[in-house]
Amino acid sequence: MDKNQQGIELLREGKMEEALKLFTQQIEEKPNDAAAYINFGHVLAEMGDGERAVRFYEKAVEVDPFAAAAHYALGSFQFGQERFEEAAQSFEKAIRNGMEEADSYFMLGLSFLYLDQTVMALPYLMRAVEFDEHDTEARFQFALALAKTEQYEEATTHLNTVVEQDREHADAYYNLGVLYAGHHENAEKANEYFDKALEIQPDHMLAGYGKKLLEKLE
Repeated sequence: MDKNQQGIELLREGKMEEALKLFTQQIEEKPNDAAAYINFGHVLAEMGDGERAVRFYEKAVEVDPFAAAAHYALGSFQFGQERFEEAAQSFEKAIRNGMEEADSYFMLGLSFLYLDQTVMALPYLMRAVEFDEHDTEARFQFALALAKTEQYEEATTHLNTVVEQDREHADAYYNLGVLYAGHHENAEKANEYFDKALEIQPDHMLAGYGKKLLEKLE
């Protein structure tokens, strides 16, 4: 087991300082080992030192521009800082360099959503769902993107799947209510979904507002 693997084991055990020592040794012995910089960054991130962590992720990209894990880690930091355009670029590079996984596609899609580029987000969110059909949050965001692009029938189908997978997903019930109130023109069904959202989350303001709006229209 090399120092990177040993350090990862120590990190899993919560032994941060010991993990840092091993990653430091690995960097000193192999200064072009991108994994060591990534792992060092992960430890700093775990310790809440995001600013220093990102410098190690950037160094990992510098020594190996094809290190997918470094691009993903950098993207995650940028996303957390609400630097969504930079995050999207980093997640794209992660995917391009081999990290074709549900999480990387989901985070790329989410970055585009936060940039109000819904059409761009759609294929990546769809890919995330294809990779992991049980990822409820990815499916929920995909459904919202479908609704925003007026693909209402498909959005309804995916939201129904979300509430089948997670019976406590108040926001999915609320959005089903919106679809049934608007596109499907079924006020009774819409009310049922708003009620369900409020049953799960009594302070769901949007569901409460939806119910009041329906009452005014009756």
